[in-house]
Amino acid sequence: MGDVVKGRAELYLLTAGVLLLIMLALWRVSLRRRDASIVDPFWGTGFVIVAWVAAAAVPGAFARRAMLLAMVSIWGLRLSLHLLRRNLGHGEDYRYQAMRAQHGDRFAWVSLFTVFLLQGVLLWIISMPLQAALSAAEPASLGVLDFVGAGAWFAGFLFEAVGDAQLKAFKADPASKGKVLDTGLWRYTRHPNYFGDALQWWGFFLVAGATGAWWTVFSPLVMTVLLRRVSGVTLLEKSIVDRRPGYREYIARTNAFVPWLPRKR
Repeated sequence: MGDVVKGRAELYLLTAGVLLLIMLALWRVSLRRRDASIVDPFWGTGFVIVAWVAAAAVPGAFARRAMLLAMVSIWGLRLSLHLLRRNLGHGEDYRYQAMRAQHGDRFAWVSLFTVFLLQGVLLWIISMPLQAALSAAEPASLGVLDFVGAGAWFAGFLFEAVGDAQLKAFKADPASKGKVLDTGLWRYTRHPNYFGDALQWWGFFLVAGATGAWWTVFSPLVMTVLLRRVSGVTLLEKSIVDRRPGYREYIARTNAFVPWLPRKR
């Protein structure tokens, strides 16, 4: 691929600029549609764009770049398509509706900084293992750590994709109304999709580590904290306990994040 920039510092500025332009464009579209939810399906695609921009901008080891681009493209596009299908026809997410009601006429500017630009910044920070590994020329061939990272990514992808599919099928069954999904992967963790997402980023980090970019460890740490404590498990379970009577018992016997055998009651 090409040689648009000369070093990593210029690469990071380039990807930051690309994300800024995209987020501003998405924000403008959200104002016209009165729907800030359009930012959610972009999350996965944003990483795909950053990765391909990085690969096009700087030279690097071909085998590692091909592997990483395949990994992030499969993950990011599947996630975006899943969220797009899930949200289609449901209007603006309740979180953004609550923000809109709270801030009134100021919501447009509030959403720019606290939704769109914030997500762009998080996306850029978390993408650092990808950017570092894609811009590394050495080692030229794949090593043990690359394959360990790819294995962790694959396991995480299965947890996320299969978990999402099982939840979709459960919700589509009228007999599931008011019940708790505790079969399949959901028997071993209350959030297999979130666990799988985090595990994939640890996989990306290990591939970056194979190039010496161990400093990018903050990326999987940030992603894990977001999924476990901020926008994932904690946020979702605030309301689900009240909506599903059997959920408290499910919590008592099932790990929240890391899969494990159910505890006996």
